[in-house]
Amino acid sequence: MEPRPSRRFGDSRTKDTDREEYAIVLDFLPNGYPFDTRPSYLKKPIAQAIGKKNLALLELVPKKDVFLQPHEPVYIGEGKRDKIHHVSSMISYDKLTATAKNELPYAIEQIIKEREHDFVEFFNSAKPLTTRMHSLELLPGLGKKRMWELIEARDEKPFESFEDMRGRIKQLPDIVEMLIKRVIIELSEPEKHRLFVKYKRE
Repeated sequence: MEPRPSRRFGDSRTKDTDREEYAIVLDFLPNGYPFDTRPSYLKKPIAQAIGKKNLALLELVPKKDVFLQPHEPVYIGEGKRDKIHHVSSMISYDKLTATAKNELPYAIEQIIKEREHDFVEFFNSAKPLTTRMHSLELLPGLGKKRMWELIEARDEKPFESFEDMRGRIKQLPDIVEMLIKRVIIELSEPEKHRLFVKYKRE
């Protein structure tokens, strides 16, 4: 099934045709997948990664004699690439190796902290999904009480940072942890609403 676009967040100028330019390596398999029964000379090194922009799970083929480390950022955009030969495909969460699944929360945390402005903007602009459900309710652990406190506070003045949010909303659950959990849910489970994962291999 073709990946379908999801709800956008952050920069409203983002286009559906935008491609990933940078990814974070989750796992590197220098001898290819263990379940690949082909002769070793036919196997190619494989890296599993997550894109920094759209949070897509990707399979990458590195250049010859390149060795990659988990959490290493790699350029996968147009033009000359120093370590990646090509992007093989978008992959589903189920295809991730055990190592990749273990490293995924840490990579997502890295992306959230690097793109803090985009995620803060999500909190500032998040809207109801239906007459009965607000998009903020999809964040694990937030709860209705904190959600309404957040909405009231942002209406008075938009949030500027995670620290600003923590200072103005008492007993707010860990923001980064909520976001990490939500991204993993969107990547790993059938979800009608996706707040952050722009493209997903079903």
